[in-house]
Amino acid sequence: MRPVKITDTTLRDAHQSLWATRMQLADMLPILPLMDSVGYWSLEVWGGATFDAALRFLDENPWDRLRIIKQHCPKTPLQMLLRGQNLVGYRHYSDDIVRRFVHASHRNGVDVFRIFDALNDIRNVEPAARAVKECGGHFEGAISYTVSPVHTLDSYLSYAQQLKELGADTICIKDMAGMLTPFRTEKMVAALVDEIGLPVHVHCHYIGGMAPMNYLKAAEAGAEIIDTAVVALAFGNSQPAVEMIVAALKESPYDSGLDLDKLFAIAEYWEKIRESKQLKRGVTSLLHMEVFSHQVPGGMMSNLISQLELQNASARLPDVLAEIPKVRAEVGYPPLVTPMSQIVGTQAVINVLTGKRWAMVPAEMKDYLRGLYGKAPGPLDEDIVEKILGGEVPLAADVRPGSLITTTYDEVAAEIGDLAGSEEDVLMYALFPNEAREYLERHRTGVEGSVFMMAAEIETMREGDEVNVNQIAELVRLVEDSDVTEVIVEEGDTRIVVRRGGTSSSGEHHHGGHAPAAQPAAMPLSPESPQVTDASSPGRPASWKAVVAPMVGTFYAAPSPNADSFVAVGDTVAEGQTLCILEAMKLMNEIAAEEAGVIKEIAVNDASAVEYGTVLFYYEPVL
Repeated sequence: MRPVKITDTTLRDAHQSLWATRMQLADMLPILPLMDSVGYWSLEVWGGATFDAALRFLDENPWDRLRIIKQHCPKTPLQMLLRGQNLVGYRHYSDDIVRRFVHASHRNGVDVFRIFDALNDIRNVEPAARAVKECGGHFEGAISYTVSPVHTLDSYLSYAQQLKELGADTICIKDMAGMLTPFRTEKMVAALVDEIGLPVHVHCHYIGGMAPMNYLKAAEAGAEIIDTAVVALAFGNSQPAVEMIVAALKESPYDSGLDLDKLFAIAEYWEKIRESKQLKRGVTSLLHMEVFSHQVPGGMMSNLISQLELQNASARLPDVLAEIPKVRAEVGYPPLVTPMSQIVGTQAVINVLTGKRWAMVPAEMKDYLRGLYGKAPGPLDEDIVEKILGGEVPLAADVRPGSLITTTYDEVAAEIGDLAGSEEDVLMYALFPNEAREYLERHRTGVEGSVFMMAAEIETMREGDEVNVNQIAELVRLVEDSDVTEVIVEEGDTRIVVRRGGTSSSGEHHHGGHAPAAQPAAMPLSPESPQVTDASSPGRPASWKAVVAPMVGTFYAAPSPNADSFVAVGDTVAEGQTLCILEAMKLMNEIAAEEAGVIKEIAVNDASAVEYGTVLFYYEPVL
């Protein structure tokens, strides 16, 4: 029997799960010193989607964000979520980039690296794990938990043993979909403790409501660490509330010893932030409860809903949820965690919206079927593989997918050139080239207040100081909602400075962040959305046919086969040949010719946003 230790996920997974990863540094800074004083085992503050979301939506430099959090949380170990060979991206990166990224993350403040692979393929974990051990970080090996005919207790124990052999310091059961139940938890934790012998860390999303019971059974079975979030960002798709768990374990052998009064002060601050920004609470609905049927994680559910809203097809959600298990079974039961949740979920959406199963397949799904993401947990549907890959031979089982990526750091550094001022800038560009280049160009001449404009800064806040949480929240709101540029409050030895760094071009104060760009409106989707239609525009021959966009997205030209050019007017295309790429729902979707023909007209410009039904090409069939 031992006290349970707690990791707080408020600053990473909680707002990723509930607030679409839009928490700004200005939201965090006033409360960081108090959170640092709680006595958490770790604070999860980085990784996952926080890296690219900071660049895409907040105009914040993720590296500076990490450094500043570390500055204000010197006592508590900082934790990040690392997607193995994918790092914090959605594809594999080279071993060279992986190693440098891990070392840079540790140098900038990360102490605990929770490393997982979406397929539980140990080969995708090895490079990052080695790098963590090299730099002296804590390697927490995570098991992506799911339920399927091929995922058994023995398979999880085998994977945990592989993680131990790589040097794992702790083992995490990562229940991203909220699929664990109390007695499964007890059985799995007990087996890991007995047979693997490393400290067990349990991570559950609330979703269907089982997580608090899971944590109690985990503690009884010997788990040492659990994940929670502050109540304002708990429940629903997030983790259980820390206040509830701490109170539940009081006067037990597992008592965390954390101060509830201090936790409630922190909760009060975050509640005011939530209210001021009109953000939703985490709730468990019937749709959430049905996770035990559809097995869709909370973050994936939010993404599906937003995808369907963009396509003006929200009513099709039940159809998509019914399609996801079918697609998942056909491709070997991958756990639905990034990036597999996006790949499987998007394929299901496409199947439903086009009305033609597997007629349109994103490049990422093709790469998965090729074995480029790793080994599928179960057998693939041979008919599907044949339909998508034809005679192409998937990657041999003895070839590690990451070994095929040979891009070096030096190559990336040469490509970005003088625009990068540090190794961190180069790594940022290696992971997200377009977003990083745009960010670095915006800030080439320097912006006062640093990359995310340091909207709030706590200059002196010592341990033991009495912090008026209400006052701090009011100060932040004052700077956010008015033309005040700086507020300074001095009380004894405590000095609080809340300072504006800038405004968005619209004049609305975002603490340096930019409002997301408006998306093009979508036309209603029918159950059978045609991709090819007869051309009816005046002036075009009746023999021409049109290829139209099957969904909202961005049009990109596609290369001609065996040529250094793109598909162009006059080209003869074969049935099944890729005509263009439609970037939609975070993936690159290839639009293929349904029959042989001659391209007569390209109706849209490269990199143009297109709506559902927009004509992309006119062609004349080859008789």
